[in-house]
Amino acid sequence: MTVPARGLTPQTAQVVDATVAGAQAGSRAPALIAAVIRGGQVAHVSAAGDSPLPDRDLQFRLGSITKSLTAALMLGLRDEGRLDLDDPVAVHLPGCDLPGVRVRELLGHASGMQREPDGLWWERHPVGSLPDLLAGVTAAKLAFGRYQRFHYSNLAYGLLGGVVAGLTGQSWSEAVTTRLLKPLGMDRTSYQAEEPFARGYVVHPWHHTLREEPREDAGAMAPAGQLWSTVDDLARFAAALAGTGPGGSVLPDATVAEMSAPVVLADLDGWTHGYGLGLQLWRSGERVYIGHTGSMPGYLAVLVVHRRSGTGVVAFANTYSLPGTGIGKLGISLLDAVLDGEPVPSQPWQPAPPPPDDVAPLCGRWWWMGREFEARWDGALILRGTHSGGESWRFTAEGADRWRGQTGEQAGEILAVLRDPDGTISGLDIATFVFRREPMAD
Repeated sequence: MTVPARGLTPQTAQVVDATVAGAQAGSRAPALIAAVIRGGQVAHVSAAGDSPLPDRDLQFRLGSITKSLTAALMLGLRDEGRLDLDDPVAVHLPGCDLPGVRVRELLGHASGMQREPDGLWWERHPVGSLPDLLAGVTAAKLAFGRYQRFHYSNLAYGLLGGVVAGLTGQSWSEAVTTRLLKPLGMDRTSYQAEEPFARGYVVHPWHHTLREEPREDAGAMAPAGQLWSTVDDLARFAAALAGTGPGGSVLPDATVAEMSAPVVLADLDGWTHGYGLGLQLWRSGERVYIGHTGSMPGYLAVLVVHRRSGTGVVAFANTYSLPGTGIGKLGISLLDAVLDGEPVPSQPWQPAPPPPDDVAPLCGRWWWMGREFEARWDGALILRGTHSGGESWRFTAEGADRWRGQTGEQAGEILAVLRDPDGTISGLDIATFVFRREPMAD
């Protein structure tokens, strides 16, 4: 359930402000700014530091949050039928010697691809063209062979940018701008820095002086970390991921849900961190968040979203590290504070119009193997187990007496309405499990 757009309570705002101020002071960040997004709007902004004074229109570098935009661009092309996520990469990058590696694996850091391209550190030195990048990509770049495990790879996203260029006939920067940034209204998100923007620094560990970092063009590696953005623009992307913003046709809810599904676990011991399609996944207590962190020399950024409540946090700093905090932990702690301090309010019950004539006879009590279930209408057919731990399954009509499961273990399964010869409803058949009106009926 989505929290409506409104400001934070004074108590929650105070916690957010104190957390941001403490992170900036404790980590010696020249400037730090964070925003809370609820109901598709910026609900609160907190800033600390004065080098420079941060505000909502000041650009910072996104770093690897760029990958989430690249992934959204790729899935948009998939939705248009331009590719299949299970296509071998070589189909779209002829001559790329990566036997068996598929697009989905690159998106989810599950290909075993080594982290960086050949040559000098691409984040701090000029990068050549896509052919230059591809020349260094052979099967030797697969650190783990064909064993699928999580291994974060910037190089993978450089290759995905090449796939985008091949499919669209545009450069990656042109494609991401025209196909994603402009439709989302992210007009202050750009390939190169545009004033006003924060200069990025490394803070000396002993005498606290600043060294300004170079702002190199990432070239063929741009899809992995090039973009610049602002609090207000990144909040638009956060709202689109949360399902409360202007995602529309360019970032539909079903696509975001697919991006948010785990491709691989990064933490096999605690199951607290995984990766979807261009999105990091974090568990914080009983909640699961999606988003991404980002870093480039002199810059840190985080985007973290709780889709169920439609709440998110974005934050930027113009430093290369936040010792003792970390930009990801900061974003998660801020989102925790908001959701702990202001739980999703209960929505008032309102009477509904009558269900369709063919739905009303399906409502009521059903039984399977001695377990009780209730069917109700809520714009879709909802079947809920009344026993301990019973979940709700949502079905949408797909034809006469035929419904398609949308949630839980019944997602994708067919509910068929069974009828006696005289047309009387006798049961509900879900994937061969037949629900009856009587507890012990066969």
